[in-house]
Amino acid sequence: MKKLLISLLAMLVLTACAGGSSASIQGQWKLVSYGLPSEQTPAAPGVDTSIEFNSEGALAGNVGCNGFGGDYTVDGDTITFGSVMSTLMFCEGPVGEQETVTLNVFYESATFVLNGNTLTITSADGSSAILLERK
Repeated sequence: MKKLLISLLAMLVLTACAGGSSASIQGQWKLVSYGLPSEQTPAAPGVDTSIEFNSEGALAGNVGCNGFGGDYTVDGDTITFGSVMSTLMFCEGPVGEQETVTLNVFYESATFVLNGNTLTITSADGSSAILLERK
């Protein structure tokens, strides 16, 4: 009986430790590339990008032109976004394009893959994706 209790306790501790080390999208990220999932365009060079997913479910950032923010929830490999709002400065060229694709990925829900320090978020319809790197 004592061995069984110790085994069960060990399993609970290991399960708790595994859960505590599960990967999280929380933190600050920079944009690496964007576009079709199979044909990514590198982020505009020389542009400081930042996207943050905080622990309270808020999203905020800037991918080169306008600041944006909103809320999110994670369930498995799906991120569901609330309304994401941004400032409304006119952005053209590669910076405007990367901003448009990024904000479109943050519409309603998206799937994600977290692989070490990289995070790939793909739009619900699969037509566009962004690749982020942890800052």
